[in-house]
Order: sequence, then structure tokens, then C-alpha cells
Amino acid sequence: MTNNMTFRQSQIYVLDQDEALEFYVDKLGFEVASDVDLGFMRWLTVCLPGEPDRQLLLELPGPPAMSPETADQVRDSLTKGAGGGWFALTVDDAYAAAEELKAKGVDFTDEPSEKPYGVDFGVRDPFGNKIRIGSLKEMG
Repeated sequence: MTNNMTFRQSQIYVLDQDEALEFYVDKLGFEVASDVDLGFMRWLTVCLPGEPDRQLLLELPGPPAMSPETADQVRDSLTKGAGGGWFALTVDDAYAAAEELKAKGVDFTDEPSEKPYGVDFGVRDPFGNKIRIGSLKEMG
């Protein structure tokens, strides 16, 4: 494609938007980018500080994106940890970030460890969405 593209938004499913907001803002340090009642849904996005053009939609399963029956299946998958949502964040110091998140009670899927590409670890949000956080080595 010849046009300049940038990444703008992504989405994960959550079961409670207020609980998601508390996790992403209070524990991970995101900021609210938009919180709008559209009538048929709440459009709730968060972003990293200083990056308002890259947003994460915290979406409830349901209309208008899916039927009530499909929403029930998605909610069931989420509660079983099989929702499929994930993303990765980079930090300057993965070990320090892990200690800070442990102190805040974040649920870890694996501890920080050295990898060929740097140091990383895994956490999950209250709904089972997986998050990788790491300090990457300079590759080149």
C-alpha cells in the first residue's frame, strides 16, 4: 500500500467496563481516551500516556457487534480464560515493572525471564485477556 498507515485502535472483550477501567488505569497506568454513552453501547477506550492516537477499546460482548446468543458464548469463553485477546507492551525495565505490578496485585501468568530478544513476563486482566510486558534488546 502506498499510503502512510498508522495503528489507531484495537479491541478486547471485557465483562465489566468499570472493573476494566480500574485495572487498565489504576494498575497498568493507561489513561482514558474516550468514555461515551452511545445509547446502544458504551464506547470506552484507553491509551498509554502521551499516545492518544493508539487506543484500546474495552468492549462488552453484545449488540451491535454480535447477537445475544453469540455474546453469551463469548462471555462463557472469557470466564474460562479462552477469550483470545492479547497484546504486548514494552517497558524500560521489565524486572522493576513486574515488582510494581505484583505490589498492585496483578495476576501473573509467568515471571520475568531472560529471552533471546530481552526480558519479558506475562499477566492477565480480570477477564483472562493476556498481556506480555518486556524490555527488548536492540536487534540488528
